[in-house]
Amino acid sequence: MKQIINTTKAPAAVGAYSQAIKAGQLVFTSGQLPIDPATGDFEDDIKAQAHQSMKNVGTIIQEAGGDYSAIIKTTVLLSDIADFAAVNEVYETYFDGGYPARSCFQAAALPKGAKVEIEAIAYIEK
Repeated sequence: MKQIINTTKAPAAVGAYSQAIKAGQLVFTSGQLPIDPATGDFEDDIKAQAHQSMKNVGTIIQEAGGDYSAIIKTTVLLSDIADFAAVNEVYETYFDGGYPARSCFQAAALPKGAKVEIEAIAYIEK
């Protein structure tokens, strides 16, 4: 059975999609821009953007019943691959060494002019 996951603690979708879908024990988040749900804006700094995108992913996973340790796969999209090291530095602080599988790509452009967008797949054992 498919369940739509939405929370006001993460930014609302900027298009025709759900924040996440839970199918059985798997949760698939949509790509999370670095939008602060309280203000609707984001900072220009790449590290601040990476933190906010990760916070948004975590909030959605939490709404589905998990936490960062439940994440098994992520995809990171960057507007500039030269930001890889800075984003990686932030990214690794959200995990206790048991990192999920990950892909990282440079995209020609991201919505709203963001520098980073992160999506995740989580496995929740409930």
